Amino acid sequence: MLVASNRGPVTFVRAEDGGLVPRRGGGGLVSGLSAVAGATGALWVCAALGDADREASRSVPGGRLAPHDVDRHLGEPVGAGHAVVRMLDIDALTFHRAYDAVANSTLWFVHHLLWSTAFTPVFGAPFTREWEGYVAYNRTFAEAVAEDAAPGAKVLVQDYHLSLVPGMLRDLRPDLRTAHFSHTPWAPPDYYALLPARVARSLLEGLLGADHAGFLSVRWARAFLDCAERVLGARVDRAALTVEHAGRTTRLGVHPLGVDGAELRERAARPDVEARRAALAEDLRGRRTVVRVDRTELSKNIVRGLLAFRELLRGHPEHVGEVVHVAFAYPSRAELPEYREYTAAVLRVAEEINDEFGTDDWQPVVLQVEDDYARSLAAYRLADVLLVNPVRDGMNLVAKEGPVLAEDGCALVLSTEAGAAEELGGDALLVNPYDVGETADALHRALTMPPEERRSRCRRLAAAATAVPPERWFAAQVDALG
Repeated sequence: MLVASNRGPVTFVRAEDGGLVPRRGGGGLVSGLSAVAGATGALWVCAALGDADREASRSVPGGRLAPHDVDRHLGEPVGAGHAVVRMLDIDALTFHRAYDAVANSTLWFVHHLLWSTAFTPVFGAPFTREWEGYVAYNRTFAEAVAEDAAPGAKVLVQDYHLSLVPGMLRDLRPDLRTAHFSHTPWAPPDYYALLPARVARSLLEGLLGADHAGFLSVRWARAFLDCAERVLGARVDRAALTVEHAGRTTRLGVHPLGVDGAELRERAARPDVEARRAALAEDLRGRRTVVRVDRTELSKNIVRGLLAFRELLRGHPEHVGEVVHVAFAYPSRAELPEYREYTAAVLRVAEEINDEFGTDDWQPVVLQVEDDYARSLAAYRLADVLLVNPVRDGMNLVAKEGPVLAEDGCALVLSTEAGAAEELGGDALLVNPYDVGETADALHRALTMPPEERRSRCRRLAAAATAVPPERWFAAQVDALG
């Protein structure tokens, strides 16, 4: 068994004495995969993300970090479990072109429909060089997997960073059983066609090198089928979710990812969360809360969420002084100018709301733009309303984590464009993420919902959220390979 992903279960930082200190890898993908990949004894192939990672990779033969090489620095496992981590030392320029310029500035934008098409995208000579970097980056992964995989091994390739790897593996090691999983949405064909034709074809053919291609929702799987049919002329079966192209068949699967309820509740009961909960409760002074927890990511729609809260206060003065919007936003992709501008917009709108409505003893928006997982768990516990309004999202685990932890039950205001809406839509209040007025109305309805209705909805949301924990999600992909 091999797992391949851009980010691995461990990363390294530089200590004050100049040494390397391991830390748990970040991100939802790593959280979902770490325990189950370790339990299977898998080899996890990932990229070195910075200079400290590259130095760690160079310190051991082939960049292979055995669990004891990592865990002994901390005195506890960092999440790799029993998996051996092979960290690939990809040169910084190639990594930048593949990760920043193509994966995050092109593929993320196309699948989340984020381009302002009057100005972007622009595909010229610079993009051609960036695309060559993405191809080289994927080839490095494919060659590493081909080198390490036993005959007939199963390979689980993760996400849009590695879209070309399955096709490359098909050429290098046709004996392998390969699955690819997309953690993002998939663009509809008219929008996907904004990509250069050679790129659009290469990405589809890369994924179709897999025996099994997995998606988080039926909607994204069908969009992939539509693109394969339109761009490649492939033969698709929408009922069976199969694609025939270049003499072979790829089966598609829909594998929603949930949360491990027991593990999440145990983490939320630890002392660091208890301390943050107590501090937050003291600041709230018994007021009700509208909570959001997100990265400052363009697709998360934080600005429109703030505008909806402002419209709520303007339209329903009974909430003025009585409700606090607790918005915890983690920094995201600060190396990209669009993200720096978006974070500035989030801060500006929050300040405008506080200036308009705030009083000496009430701050309507509590916004913190820093990474503090324990604080986020504390906010979930105190949530009366959870606002999750992305413009587009593959799944969105926040929508699942919040109902599991809300102590008195929370109402969920959820975008129709989140993959989670497929599972949670029956008990959430669904909104068009672009419609600020509709979102404000949904927030009012959530805040005035009878307590027993709110609690019963929340119980059903929590049950749905924990129905497919990471172990089952991972096992379903393995089983799909036969």
